[in-house]
Amino acid sequence: MQWLLIALPDRKDEAMPSLKNAIENLTKEQLVELLRMASKNLVAMDGTWFQILEEREGMDYAMEIDIAVWERYPISEARRLKKFLNLAEYPGLEGLAQALPLYYNTIANETSMHWEDDALIFRTDVCRVQAARSRKGMEFHPCKPAGINEYTTFAQTIDPRIEVECLSCYPEITDPTCGCSWRFTLPSDVADEVDQGK
Repeated sequence: MQWLLIALPDRKDEAMPSLKNAIENLTKEQLVELLRMASKNLVAMDGTWFQILEEREGMDYAMEIDIAVWERYPISEARRLKKFLNLAEYPGLEGLAQALPLYYNTIANETSMHWEDDALIFRTDVCRVQAARSRKGMEFHPCKPAGINEYTTFAQTIDPRIEVECLSCYPEITDPTCGCSWRFTLPSDVADEVDQGK
C-alpha cells in the first residue's frame, strides 16, 4: 500500500510543500505503525553505534560508553512522557505503569508488565538486541549494567522515590523465559504514606 502524504506539484519549478506536517495526514492506524517503526529504528540505531564501537575498541570500552549513555538518555524520554501524560510530580508506581508502555524500548520489543504485591514487574519477553546478535552469531550483549542505569534513570525521572531491582538480565540470567526483568518498588515508608492517602 502506498501512502500519499502530500500533494506533489505538477511542475518542476513549483515550490514543494512543507514536509513538517506530513504526519497530520496519516490515519490512526498509520500513526501507530509509524510509531512502532520509529521505536524499532531507535533500537537499530543504538545497536549500530554500539557494534561499531565494539568492533573498533572492544566490548569493555563499548560497554563503558553504553552505561554512560543509558544514565543520560532516559531522562529526556521520561520527562517528555511525564509531561505528555500530565503526571503529578510524584506519581508513584501508578505513574510509572502509565509511562513504561509508551517508552520506545517497550514499544520496540515484546514486553509485559504486572503487579506483584506492592511491586511493579516489567519484563522484556523477547529482546530485539539479543535476537539480532544471536542471528549474527555474536555473543550476547552484557546489558545488565546499562539496563540498571536505563531503568533506574527512567523510573526515578518519573518519581525519584522509586527503587529498581534487576531480577534477570544477561549475563546474570535467573529467568530464561525472558530477555530481562525488573522490579520497581517504593520504599516501605513511602508506600505506607501512599496507602494512607498522604
